[in-house]
Amino acid sequence: MTIMKQFLFIGIFLLLLSACGGNKPAVEEEVYLFSYFKGNGEDGLHLAYSEDGLIWRTLKNDASFLTPMVGKDKLMRDPSIVQDDEGVFHMVWTSGWWDQGIGYASSEDLVNWSEQRNIPVMESFEGTRNSWAPELYYDKADKTFYIFWSSTVPGMFPEIATSDSEKGLNHRQFYVMTKDFQTFSETKVFFNPDFSVIDGAILEKGGTYYLFVKNENSNPPEKNIRVTTNRKPYDFPTAVSDPITGDYWAEGASPLQVGDYIYVYFDKYTQRKYGAVRSQDGVAWEDVSDQIVFPEGTRHGTAFAVKKRVLDSLLNMTQ
Repeated sequence: MTIMKQFLFIGIFLLLLSACGGNKPAVEEEVYLFSYFKGNGEDGLHLAYSEDGLIWRTLKNDASFLTPMVGKDKLMRDPSIVQDDEGVFHMVWTSGWWDQGIGYASSEDLVNWSEQRNIPVMESFEGTRNSWAPELYYDKADKTFYIFWSSTVPGMFPEIATSDSEKGLNHRQFYVMTKDFQTFSETKVFFNPDFSVIDGAILEKGGTYYLFVKNENSNPPEKNIRVTTNRKPYDFPTAVSDPITGDYWAEGASPLQVGDYIYVYFDKYTQRKYGAVRSQDGVAWEDVSDQIVFPEGTRHGTAFAVKKRVLDSLLNMTQ
């Protein structure tokens, strides 16, 4: 082969290599959504969006996306949303203050929703007083949804010191699993620490699963957020961290990974405003409440990442 032919061959090879590299699909940009309720949850689902995890803007001019239709009180508190591998969004929520079930609906675009259903998760536990703050976690490895929530079942757990304002509530977390939201596993205890616990939420980062919970003890008052970790999304150790929140009452933890950081948003409910902490290692936490902006009146919800085209579609459909 002549030198000229060699150069020609190399040139063609490099051109083909460049063309193959150019055909790689571009990584789709992600943005963040936040589902939340306002007031007592009577008007339903609200959504906000963010591009950096700090500044959150309302969608649909902060009007409701879905009016609650199930439950004794017909409320939609603590809406938790996850997206499955097929692009379908699934949502569960607290449907009433003293229900033995929770609400469920699904959507392909977050605007048009399926018929709402009641999932009677605690009907087999006689005397159950409530089913609060159900949370969804989707395990992509085995395509299983975990639904976990907090309930008081009188006499089931050791009593704790409580104040009159707590009405004798002594919460522990329960869960079911499902692959299709039609059939569910038997309801079992999910997390049973030595304190009254509500508002659980899971985030996975680097193979470590973080469970964030609220210590609901009131005498003496705790009302703070703790974390425990595991290598699987269940059977979490009941030995939790010291509070990751500050000298204020906090609830409704919602974790979100933004770059290298884990952000945890929460409701400073006695101050009627939102707060946040963040960490790179899940151990040392920095309070960044003064850096975030949430819509006025935001209450407990869920932060989750979506492709930018999902947000673009939402903006087009709701403007």
